Amino acid sequence: MKQFLAALSLLGFFAALSPSALAADEDFDINAATGHAATPSDHEAVAKYYEDVAAATKAKMQEQEQLLEHYQDKSYLYGRRAQDLQSHTEALLHKYEKEADASTKEAALHREMAARLKGNSYSAARLGH
Repeated sequence: MKQFLAALSLLGFFAALSPSALAADEDFDINAATGHAATPSDHEAVAKYYEDVAAATKAKMQEQEQLLEHYQDKSYLYGRRAQDLQSHTEALLHKYEKEADASTKEAALHREMAARLKGNSYSAARLGH
C-alpha cells in the first residue's frame, strides 16, 4: 500500500512540475509559432496545439476526479492523511480546470484569427478579378 501511495505521489508531483508534459508534441515551440503566426494554416496549427493541450488536461482532470472519489470513499485507509490527500487532489482539479479553460479559449481565438485571415484572402481574391 505504501508503494502505491509513493508511486501515486510521484506521479502527481511530476505532473504538477511539468506543464509541458501536457503538450501533445514536445518538439512544437508554441511561443515561436504564436509569435510568427501569419497565415490561416499557422493559426490553425496553433489552435490544434491548444486543443490537444486542453484534451490532455481534461484527461488528467478525469484521473484526479477518480482519485478524489477513491479518497472520499476509502478515507479510512489513509488515516489522518485522507483530508490532506483530498484537499491536494481538489486543488489539482481546480488547476487543471483553469488550464483547460485557458487552452480552450486560446484555441478558439486562433481559430477565429484563421477564419478572419481566410475571409480577407477570399475578399482580396474576389476584388482582384
